[in-house]
Amino acid sequence: MDEAAREAWAKRIERWKDSGLSAKEFASETGLNARSLWWWRWRLAGGEPKRPRKQTRSSTSRAVEITKPSPLSFVEVTAATAALVPEPLEIVMASACRARVPVGFDDATLTRLLDVLERRR
Repeated sequence: MDEAAREAWAKRIERWKDSGLSAKEFASETGLNARSLWWWRWRLAGGEPKRPRKQTRSSTSRAVEITKPSPLSFVEVTAATAALVPEPLEIVMASACRARVPVGFDDATLTRLLDVLERRR
């Protein structure tokens, strides 16, 4: 990452925080993208991109050791065990949006929510 770009975004994020405005309001006033503000705030706070690195072949590539996968093991889950842990699901989007889905959720509503979030990307 270019150090000059990092410093410029750090200053923008600081001005945004000091403004007391929402990301959308600040972005609108400064001609920036609100998502870029959120991403840079996350990135400057130590966030790491979760993209798989593209592997390329080169003349200096090293041999990769291939190991056998360990045998699978299964744990029996009974109705009594499942009833003891009624925890909600949590969906975390790449944009840092979180959605908690309670036990016994309406699947049609969840489907609509996921469709809306997907369109926002």
